[in-house]
Amino acid sequence: MCTAATYQTKNTYFGRNLDYEFSYGEEAVIIPRNFPFNFREVGTLNSHYAIIGIAYVPDGTPLLYDGINEKGLGVAGLNFVGNAIYNEHVDGKDNIAQFEFLDWILSQCATVAEAKILLAKMNFRNISFSEQLPAAELHWMISDTTGASIVVESVASGLKVYDNPVGVLTNNPPFDEQLFGLNNYMHLSATNPVNTFAPNIPLQTYSRGMGAIGLPGDLSSASRFVKASFTKLHSLSADDELSSVSQFFHILHSVDQQNGCCDLGNGKYEHTLYSSCYNLNEGVFYYTTYNNHQISAIKLHNANLDSTELVRLPIIETEQINYQN
Repeated sequence: MCTAATYQTKNTYFGRNLDYEFSYGEEAVIIPRNFPFNFREVGTLNSHYAIIGIAYVPDGTPLLYDGINEKGLGVAGLNFVGNAIYNEHVDGKDNIAQFEFLDWILSQCATVAEAKILLAKMNFRNISFSEQLPAAELHWMISDTTGASIVVESVASGLKVYDNPVGVLTNNPPFDEQLFGLNNYMHLSATNPVNTFAPNIPLQTYSRGMGAIGLPGDLSSASRFVKASFTKLHSLSADDELSSVSQFFHILHSVDQQNGCCDLGNGKYEHTLYSSCYNLNEGVFYYTTYNNHQISAIKLHNANLDSTELVRLPIIETEQINYQN
């Protein structure tokens, strides 16, 4: 499962944890402005915004997991198993496959407002990339440099677009239910609790760190939504780049998954394969992986953005340790 989040200081940051039991061999990719997008039903787009993100690249086709474009719009796809429904072709609509969705939005939209306009004309098609890669059941979070954020879900009752006031998304249940669930935690505070249980009984705090007592800590998507939302909404940092990026990874790592704690059976364990952080204003992509806690960075604008060829960079998986003596 996965967790996506936004964070604002001087700049706006966007990213996610990708939690799964194995890697497909994803890479960091830069998609320049003139790389052709060959959409299955709406034709080829030869010129578009440049994009940076993480993707699996079978046969030279980048299948993005998350990414941003040069205008500062970010999109991340998260598992939405049991709820995502894709459709037959609909005349008069932009018929886009699930695996094309990030390309479709990031290639053409600079803001969440522009994405909403495109979404109003869109239909999610029930087609797979290949026999080996069936359509994944996903929903998506889209955010821009203003801090605006939406969630997109294609479900049995149609295409839903929700404004996202907390700037966080996990997996299930559907986003409106995730958001409603926060009502159960409105009593939480970063400060020490006050005895409202029974004022005539001398109840008292007995240690530091009791401000968020009752905050969920398990690995379920519903609990991760609450914990990530609380952590993000109470996060403090200076507004310089190093402080902001560091704090963003602290938000994501508050809900990351450790190998061995989520047993899927047959010797498989879900864990956080990578955590991504994008500076939407500056076009910088930062990441860590399960076996490499050092933050690596790739700058979109350091590449030739007018090229037709993908830039493919391997994800650094080996732990980088700074020995000081």
